[in-house]
Amino acid sequence: MRKPLVMGNWKLNGTKESVTALVNALKAPADKAAAKADVAVCAPAIFIGMVEELASGSKLQWGSEDCDVHTQGAFTGENSPTMLREFGCTYAIVGHSERREYHKESNECVAAKYKAAQENGLIPVLCVGESEAEFDAGRTMDVVRAELKAVIDLCGIESFKNAVIAYEPIWAIGTGKTATPEIAEKVHADIRAYLASFDADVAAGVRILYGGSCNAKTAPDLFKQPDIDGGLVGGASLKAPDFTAIIEAAEANA
Repeated sequence: MRKPLVMGNWKLNGTKESVTALVNALKAPADKAAAKADVAVCAPAIFIGMVEELASGSKLQWGSEDCDVHTQGAFTGENSPTMLREFGCTYAIVGHSERREYHKESNECVAAKYKAAQENGLIPVLCVGESEAEFDAGRTMDVVRAELKAVIDLCGIESFKNAVIAYEPIWAIGTGKTATPEIAEKVHADIRAYLASFDADVAAGVRILYGGSCNAKTAPDLFKQPDIDGGLVGGASLKAPDFTAIIEAAEANA
């Protein structure tokens, strides 16, 4: 059985005050859910040290919104996977659609970040997904397969034994639109089937999260789907009551 994972992606949000309040509010729900579901938050790099101090001793896990491919060197402004591990990170999100779009990260660049994160003790959370135009053209799995194949080519199918996939339809991020549970489940099942064409056991074990405007209202029906193993949550993860409700939905459907 795959243990559900609910992960907050804070993006470019937070203050010392709000981070303190949010982490303190999430520790109890994370502890309560721990037997049935994992809970994590991925914070802007500048706040990761605070999250470590606040969350230590609880079941709340944490990670980074990105990581560099290098472990050290003359790469101004970057954060290496070894640095992130120094601050207790478990996860690193790689290939989020905003990174792919705004920072022009290619499938090959994302695969290299995935590899660097994994080789240095982090669990990569690989984001895949299509634009609205690609969705309308029926090209969802063409796009997703190419994003997955870049990782398989570089790291091998076995690497997904220690990774998470997040399907994020780009047309549903920050728009208020959400793929119906049926649409989301179809893509999750297709992702699992594609991975199974390389290794059925790996495909059966990898956690695939839904990451397109998952919120307190939509989470219960999404999490009932057999191939949806939790959520990568954006805006709703910044509000403790909403994120708590999503955690409880994952726990209830474990």
